[in-house]
Amino acid sequence: MSRRGVLVIVALAVAATAALWFVNRRSGPRYYTGFVEGEERVLRSEVTGRVLEVPYLEGAAVPSNGVVAHLDEQDIQARIGSKEHELDVLDADIRTQEERINLVQATWQRDVSAHRAELDQAEAGSRLAERTYTREEALVKTGISPAQTLDDRRAARDQARSGVERAHEMLARTEAEERMITLAKQELASLHAKRELTVAQLEELRVTQGKYTIRAPAVPTVVQTQFIWPGELAQPGAAIVSVLDPADKYVQVYVPVPEVGGFRVGQRVEIELDSEPGRRLPGEVEFVADKATFTPEKIETRSDRLGQVYRAKVRVLRDVERLQPGTEGNVYLTNDGTGPG
Repeated sequence: MSRRGVLVIVALAVAATAALWFVNRRSGPRYYTGFVEGEERVLRSEVTGRVLEVPYLEGAAVPSNGVVAHLDEQDIQARIGSKEHELDVLDADIRTQEERINLVQATWQRDVSAHRAELDQAEAGSRLAERTYTREEALVKTGISPAQTLDDRRAARDQARSGVERAHEMLARTEAEERMITLAKQELASLHAKRELTVAQLEELRVTQGKYTIRAPAVPTVVQTQFIWPGELAQPGAAIVSVLDPADKYVQVYVPVPEVGGFRVGQRVEIELDSEPGRRLPGEVEFVADKATFTPEKIETRSDRLGQVYRAKVRVLRDVERLQPGTEGNVYLTNDGTGPG
């Protein structure tokens, strides 16, 4: 038999097999082949630091919020210590400034009161000296009192006037010291503002310190891959480990374009894995892509368009922990479209 004849027979056999598969598929329940997958999460460093410890090796179970890596935090601890010292100094300066303001304010109020009293007394003495001089001047004009006495009264009047001026100056000078109190209060406000900034910086440093301890998600997980080892330097964004939630698994399938209308989100299905033939697990369609994908490089004919598929995810609803990622299986649509309860 010629080589060409052999090729023809092989081609006919393949076509017959494909036709038989198509007939069987059309006559039996619809199903789609896929693989068990899980949402793998890669835990990364957010800071720069040398790795001190990676407690969980590949395959190890990690508890909820378990620590998967410790980074050297000596540098951040030193910065926190420096900032705490700065805060202590500011607190001491604030207390000192408050005491200074209270003392100066109390002294200033006493001085103002005393100088006002002195001014009142000086003004009263000046008025008396003025009246005495006026009377003496009248007596001198009548010849009753000698001129020498008038000179004495004039000197006393002038001295009293000078005393009033000095009292005014002392009171004004003391009242002007209130500006010093205002400046001291402004300095106190500046210290308080600086303290608030320092507290915010300290809190930020403490938040950063927490990033030197890398934790797993808030659900139990299993380490899939370790990317870094103790002694290595982790950079921001560097992968530390990847973990998988054992309870979060699904089967990913690809649905042909002509059949995607019957494959809806929320639809109940049955899943049969190659590892457990004959045993079906309940599932539910969780996601169907809104755009089709296809294998051919060009879409020119109707047959090419029919080769397009939609990616879909089917959530496994029972015995999830027993499923191994990578296991192949079939997703069956039930007759009523709702699947097992």
